[in-house]
Amino acid sequence: MLLGCGLLIVVFIAYSLGIRLAATSGGVVQPATIAYMMFLQTMIVMEILLPTALYFSVISAIGRLYRESEMAAMRAAGISETRILQSVFLYSLLIAVIVGLISIYGRPWAYHQSYLLEAEAIVDFNIDQIQAGHFTEFTNSDYVLYTRDINRKKGLLLDVFLQNDIPGKSKLIVAQEARLPPVKLGEARSVVFYHGHAYQLDLRGKRDTTLRFDTLTVHLGKDELQLGYKRKSIPTSLLINSTQPKEIAEFQGRMSTSLATLLLAMLAVPLSRAAPRQGGHKNFFVAILVYVGFFNLMNMTINWVKNGEVGAFPGVWWVFVLWVLVLVSLLAWPYLQLKRNHG
Repeated sequence: MLLGCGLLIVVFIAYSLGIRLAATSGGVVQPATIAYMMFLQTMIVMEILLPTALYFSVISAIGRLYRESEMAAMRAAGISETRILQSVFLYSLLIAVIVGLISIYGRPWAYHQSYLLEAEAIVDFNIDQIQAGHFTEFTNSDYVLYTRDINRKKGLLLDVFLQNDIPGKSKLIVAQEARLPPVKLGEARSVVFYHGHAYQLDLRGKRDTTLRFDTLTVHLGKDELQLGYKRKSIPTSLLINSTQPKEIAEFQGRMSTSLATLLLAMLAVPLSRAAPRQGGHKNFFVAILVYVGFFNLMNMTINWVKNGEVGAFPGVWWVFVLWVLVLVSLLAWPYLQLKRNHG
């Protein structure tokens, strides 16, 4: 299970890192910031990766016991499938508790930190986030900036172009150099231009104006740290008494991860059955179908609750009742077959 979970984490980090680097290719992002983002995203998906690794590890381990006739020998020694089920249950219970803690406490915290990091990145915009030869749009303004080159040691943009379109007019600034003064949260961001021309083009008439300047300061507007309403980052304790469908769905989704972990592991036991020396491909194919069906049904039900199509009760809980019935049927199938053959 640890090997499988480690492999899933590596694959997820590699995939997410590629997306993150592609998204930030237009600016400079510190390696420590990227590493922290990867940590937060991994924390968020651990509630899926751990149950997945547990489920397929049970399929792999017990399926091997069947294929190598170990299970036949254990049964001859008086160890029934029920005893195997108990062992898997106790181990899965530990993993389910860990998954529950991640889902209830770790995941909301990780989402909150992710949203905070993204909001702070907007406020902390500086010359390091500007790339020469690329157009840069400023948050909370309609200004677009272009620079041919950057002198990062002096903090200067070289051969700069700034454009701002408003109804009926277009403002253009062309300068030899420009500087981005540092700002604090709540302060107006500005750009100071040196040695250039400013143009205001009248798009509805002929009242164009031209200004030659040595120094010109343009205020772009205030950057605000806005986290807004982020349902996924709300502490679980605040969702308990909510009557909003989306918050009910979020709460039930968090609370159901432990049950999903436990139930998947239990389903893996009967799905591991195989004849001696039989290949394991059939087991994994069926296991994948059950896994996909389980999580797709869960996600569909959560969306139904979120949209108000299903009430808080039965909510998502009817899905577990359905899969418990499937589990009971799988466990009872050999005994029913044996009874039928002897009947």
